Amino acid sequence: MTRFLRNPAVLTDEMVTEAGRRTAARCEGRRILAIQDTTVIRSDGGGGLYLHPVLMVDADDGAVLGLAHAGFLEREQGKRSSRRHKAVADKESQRWLDGANKAAEIGAAALQVTVVADRESDIFAAFALRPDGTDLLIRAAHDRSLDDGGRLFSMADALPVAGQAGLDLPAKPGRKARQARVAIRYTTVALARPRNGVAAGLPESVSLTLVDVREIDPPPGENIHWRLLTTHPIEDLAQAFAIVGLYRRRWAIEQLFRTMKSQGFDVEGILIDDAMPLRRLVMAVLVAAVTIQQLVHARDGTQGPAPLRPMIDAFAPEDAPLLEAFCAQLEGKTARQKNPHPKGSLAYAAWVCARLGGWTGYYGKPGPVVMLQGWLEFQAAKRGITLIAKPSDV
Repeated sequence: MTRFLRNPAVLTDEMVTEAGRRTAARCEGRRILAIQDTTVIRSDGGGGLYLHPVLMVDADDGAVLGLAHAGFLEREQGKRSSRRHKAVADKESQRWLDGANKAAEIGAAALQVTVVADRESDIFAAFALRPDGTDLLIRAAHDRSLDDGGRLFSMADALPVAGQAGLDLPAKPGRKARQARVAIRYTTVALARPRNGVAAGLPESVSLTLVDVREIDPPPGENIHWRLLTTHPIEDLAQAFAIVGLYRRRWAIEQLFRTMKSQGFDVEGILIDDAMPLRRLVMAVLVAAVTIQQLVHARDGTQGPAPLRPMIDAFAPEDAPLLEAFCAQLEGKTARQKNPHPKGSLAYAAWVCARLGGWTGYYGKPGPVVMLQGWLEFQAAKRGITLIAKPSDV
């Protein structure tokens, strides 16, 4: 491992390129969400090392298809004062545009690509320079000027309620799972170009759709309020609800980060100080964490009319015999101890990994920690078989 991490021939860009190549094949003919976000890897009080991945997810069933892009950025303390006067290309903000461009490239054969991101990506240039044929869905952060002289937030507040819906909110640190009742408003808007000079050369305005989602009678200390800006046209309430559903798929990248950190690989606890070995290890962890998330999503088998994802989404074709051998060893006599999924499916492989990770088949559903342990067991067995088959390499 040390030789791998300190080998100058090992390039993080090549890791991402190979992951993207595999992801591209899985996107063909599908409606894709390209979810991007930034997470801290190592912090030193205002600065540190950050990772920015773009995760490709099936818009219809939420299946994790793989990485489109990932890159690092380093932040220094005390470097924020002049950011408003820099061009986007010279700022950290450029990563959101780069991520959208890479998503369009990897998803070229997809039926549709929608780039999804949270408030930090609310950048006028991102809307004005989006790739051809690619849509955006961004949570608004700024009370922007409109081309008619009004302001975005006050205009949203004045909209009539188009309808209501219930939203199931998953549990997260500090919050239990609960259902929220929300009101939906929507309309078309034209955002005016900022006047700070940085946006010179961009269109005077961009036309978007605003979907305003706000909770009705929230409990104390909690309040769901999302202002979503999208390039998707919305003609009725059903389409507005669908946009909310797409935005909620952003949770997939939060789960990915948890798998890299507290719920799996503990990447924040890495003790490597040298920059390049640290980056190589973090990128390898990212690729592996995507695989774990694919297994977690596949564990229940078919979700709606979508067909089962194939095993080769997360495993090599030659892994099939070992998966089947483990399955035969792990299956018990009762129905709940049998693998219910067909051979060759990712769900079949997920069942095997869950059992290898300690899941009995009876209680609860295997999460990322269990899947990670099982996947590591599988990889260790695979390495052992490889050594036995090629003793000359020992």
